[in-house]
Amino acid sequence: MRTTNILIRRRITWLFLLGSALLCMLILRLAWIQFVRGDELRQQGIINRMRDVPVEAKRGSILDRNGNELVTSVSADSVYAIPSHIENPDEAAAKIAPILGMDVAKVKQIITKKSRFEWIKRKVDFETSQKLKELKIAGIGFAEESRRYYKQETLAPHILGFTGTDNQGLMGMEAAYDEELKGIPGRIVIEHDAAGREIPQALHQYIPPVQGHNLVLTLDQTIQHFVERELDKIVSVYKPKMAVIIVMDPKTGEVLALGNRPTFNPNKWREVPQSVWDRDPAIWYNYEPGSTFKIITTAAALEENVVKPSDRFYDPGYYQVADRKIRCWKAGGHGSQSFEEVVQNSCNPGFIQVGLNLGKERFYKYIQAFGFGQPTGIGLPGEARGIVIPEKDATNLNIATMAMGQSIAVTPIQLLTAVNAVANGGMLMKPHLVKSIEDQKGHVIKEFKPEVVRQVISKETANLTAKLLENVVLKGSGRNAYVDGYRAAGKTGTAQVVAERGGYASGKYVASFAGFAPVNDPKISILIMIAEPQGGSYYGGMVAAPVFSSLAQDTLHYLGVPEQKDLPKPKDNPWEVEEERIEVAVPNVVNLPLDEAQKLLREVGLAFETRGQGNMVYGQIPESGALVLTGTTVILDLNGAGGGNGQTGQQVSVPNLKGMSIREAGNLLESLGLKLEPEGTGLAESQSPAPGTKLPRGRPVKVQFKPPSDGS
Repeated sequence: MRTTNILIRRRITWLFLLGSALLCMLILRLAWIQFVRGDELRQQGIINRMRDVPVEAKRGSILDRNGNELVTSVSADSVYAIPSHIENPDEAAAKIAPILGMDVAKVKQIITKKSRFEWIKRKVDFETSQKLKELKIAGIGFAEESRRYYKQETLAPHILGFTGTDNQGLMGMEAAYDEELKGIPGRIVIEHDAAGREIPQALHQYIPPVQGHNLVLTLDQTIQHFVERELDKIVSVYKPKMAVIIVMDPKTGEVLALGNRPTFNPNKWREVPQSVWDRDPAIWYNYEPGSTFKIITTAAALEENVVKPSDRFYDPGYYQVADRKIRCWKAGGHGSQSFEEVVQNSCNPGFIQVGLNLGKERFYKYIQAFGFGQPTGIGLPGEARGIVIPEKDATNLNIATMAMGQSIAVTPIQLLTAVNAVANGGMLMKPHLVKSIEDQKGHVIKEFKPEVVRQVISKETANLTAKLLENVVLKGSGRNAYVDGYRAAGKTGTAQVVAERGGYASGKYVASFAGFAPVNDPKISILIMIAEPQGGSYYGGMVAAPVFSSLAQDTLHYLGVPEQKDLPKPKDNPWEVEEERIEVAVPNVVNLPLDEAQKLLREVGLAFETRGQGNMVYGQIPESGALVLTGTTVILDLNGAGGGNGQTGQQVSVPNLKGMSIREAGNLLESLGLKLEPEGTGLAESQSPAPGTKLPRGRPVKVQFKPPSDGS
C-alpha cells in the first residue's frame, strides 16, 4: 500500500513538472511572438486585410521659355475589377463589354482572374466612365488617372516627345526628363475580412500622389510657330524627303526653336509610321554639309594665320590633288581673286588650297575643337556623333575635300553649334533645351545655365570670319538670305547625298544655309537643311537662303531687335532679280487641286500660304479678280466645307480638266461633288460646262476624251 502511494506521488510530480515545462514553453513562445516577431506579424496581418488601389501621379507640365503651357495632363478614369467581389461575372461582362467596345469573353476573362486587382481598360473618356458608373456593379471600380495632352498638336513634337499607356516617357523631353516629370504615385488602402469582403466602418486610407515637376524649355512658342510655318512652305513647294530648321541663341547655346518634316501629332503618335517619330533628324541625321562647312575652314585658317583676306588665289576651274582633278562649281573657274572673294564665291579650288596649306594636324585640331565627331550633349536621346575619318587614315585628298565640306558628315545641331562659336566671339557653347525644373508652386528646383565648352578661336578671328560671311550675304552666293534692316552673315551649302552603297546618289542633293544676325550683336543663329528637294531647284542659295531671310526677319522683329538704317543691300543678284511690283488680278483658284492653284499664282507673280490640310483649295483670300501687287500673299483654305461632302445644290466652280486622264478627271470632280460623264478614251480634250462655270454639286460634267497624238 505504501509503495502505491509513493508511485502516485512520483507520477503527480512528473505530471506537474511536465505541465510546468509546457506552460513555460507556451509563455516563451508567446513572448517570442509578442515581443520578437510582433511587428513583423502585425504588418503581415495588415497586408492580408488590406487591398490597394493605385492612384497615378499627375505628370508635370512642359512650358516654353515664356511660361506658355505646351504639354499638360488631363484627368481620365481607368476601370478596374476586384474579381472576388463580382457576384455574377457573366452578367457583369455582358453589361460592361459593349460600353467599353470590348469583347464579352475578353472582359469575362479579366474579371474572373484569381487575383486581387485587374485593370479592365485604362483612361476611358468621360461619357464611357459615366455609363459604367450608372451600372453600379459591385467589384467594378474607377481610378482617376491622367492622360497627356499636347496642346498644339504638331508644334515641336520631336522635342516634346510623347508618353505611353502608363504615362511613362517614351520619346523626346518626355523620356529624357521622365524622372522629374512623372511624380510619385499614391494609393487607396481598404480593409477587408478573410473572405475578401469590405469591412463596414473599416480602415480606409488615402495616400495622395505627388505631382511631377514642371519642365521649362528654352523654346519660344512664337518662334517655333515661325519655324513650323517655314517648314510647311518648304514641303509645299519642294516636297523634300526631309527638312530641318533650328534657331538658337548663339551667345547662350539655347535652342529657341527646332522643327522637322515629316512631322506628327504626339496626341496620335500611334497613327503614324514609326520612321516619322522614332528619330529626330536635327540630332540624328548625318549628312555632308557642303559649303556651309567652309565656315569652319575659314575660321581655322584665319586663326592659324595660314591666310589673310587680301591674299590672292587663282582658280582655273579645278584643283588637282594627287591624280584627281576637283572642279569648281563655276565652269571655267573664278580666275584671280582675293581670299575674301574666295569666300564670297564659295570657290572650291580656293578652299582646297587653304585646307592643304593648313595641313592635316592643324585642320583636325579645329574639327575636334568645333565639336565634330562627338555628340553635342543637347540632352535628347538618340543623338548621333557625326562621321569623321580618323586622323591617321586621312589623306591629302580627304583634307582637300573636307575643306569644302565633303568626306565629313555632321548633324544639323553640330553644325549650328559650331557656327555659334563664330557668331559669339569664338566660344563653343553647349546646346541645351531646358532652362529650369520647377515644382508646382513655381519654385525653381534646378536651373540650367549656359555652359562654355571651350574657346575655339580668338574673338578677333571670329569677328573677321563674321565679316567675310557678311560679304557672302551682301555680295556672294548667299544674297537671297539678305535680311532687310539687319546685318546678316552666313554660308550656303549644296551637297550631294551619299548613296547607301557608297559614292553619291544621282540627282539627290542637300540644300542648306547656316547664318546669324545681326552681325554686330548676334541674337539668333539659324540652320536650314532641306534634303532631296523636288522640282528642279536644289541650290542652297535658291532653296534654303530665302527661308533664312524670311525667318530671321520675323524672329528679329518679334524679339524687338531694332532695325539699322542705311545698310548696304545686295546688288546684281544672279538668282533673284528685284523686279518692279506691278498690279495684277488675283486668279480664281477655288475648287482647283493645290498644285494647279500654286502654279497659277506663281505664273502671275503672287505668293501663297495654306491654311489646313488637303489637296484641294476650297477658299481664297483675296478673292478672284481683286487687284493686288505682285508678291502679295494669297491665303488658300484647304479645309473648306468638305469638298465632296458638301451639300447637294451648293455652287462650285467647274475645274479645267484638259489633258487629264479619265481617272484623274473623275477623282477631281468627285472631290468637288460633281459627276463625270466621259465620252471616248485617252486624255480630256473638251468639256461642258466650260472651266470656271458655277454648277450645283451633284450635277454632271461631260468630258470628251481622245487618244494622245504621236507627237504628244
